[in-house]
Amino acid sequence: VASRYDLMNDLMSGGLHRLWKTFTIAQSGVREGSRVLDIAGGTGDLSLAFAKKVGKSGLVVHTDINNAMLARGRDRLLDKGYPTPAAQCNAEFIPFPDNYFDCVTVAFGLRNMTHKDKALAEMYRVLKPGGRLLVLEFSQVWKPLAPLYDFYSFKVIPRVGQVVTQDSASYQYLAESIRMHPDQETLKGIMESVGLEKVEYFNLSLGVVALHRGYKF
Repeated sequence: VASRYDLMNDLMSGGLHRLWKTFTIAQSGVREGSRVLDIAGGTGDLSLAFAKKVGKSGLVVHTDINNAMLARGRDRLLDKGYPTPAAQCNAEFIPFPDNYFDCVTVAFGLRNMTHKDKALAEMYRVLKPGGRLLVLEFSQVWKPLAPLYDFYSFKVIPRVGQVVTQDSASYQYLAESIRMHPDQETLKGIMESVGLEKVEYFNLSLGVVALHRGYKF
C-alpha cells in the first residue's frame, strides 16, 4: 500500500491526520539544532516537518522496518530538499547509541510492534536525559461514538482500501489492530514502566487518536 498510503490517510481521516501530526510537532519541544529520531516514519510526514524545525545544525533520522515505505519517505524528503539519513530498522533493536536524541517519535507505528514494552524501552535508551518520547497512535474512542466508529472501521475503510489500493486485507488489519492496542491509561503505564516520567496524554478527535508524551530524566 506504500504508493497510495498518503492518499488513504487523507481519505480515512478526512485530512485530520495532518492536524494530529501538526499538534505532535507543537508538543515536541524540538528547535534549531535538535536531534530527532522518527521511528516507523513511513512516507516521512513527521521527518519532513522536523527537518524544517531543526535546520542545518540539527539532525533528523527517518526510520522504518518496511523498505517500501522507507524508500518512499526517503525519496519524498530528497525531493523536498532535505537529504536526511534513512535507516531500515526494527524498533525493538534501535541501532543508535545511548543518550543520543533530544526527541524520539513514533506515529501510528507502535500498534504494529509485537513487543511494545521492548520497543519503548529502546526508545527510552536512545533519548538524552531531558529528552522526550512522543507516541501518536489510534486509541480508545469516546464510548458513545464507538458503534458508529466500529461500523466505519470494519465496513467502510476496508472497502475504500480495496478501491484505492486493491488491498482490503491491510485495512481490515488496521481496524482489528486498533482494538488490540492498549487504551490511553494502559499505554501510559507501559511508558512509565520502562522509565519514562511525567507521562501524559492528549485525546484528539474524541479519543480516535491520542498523543502520549513522556520524558527521560
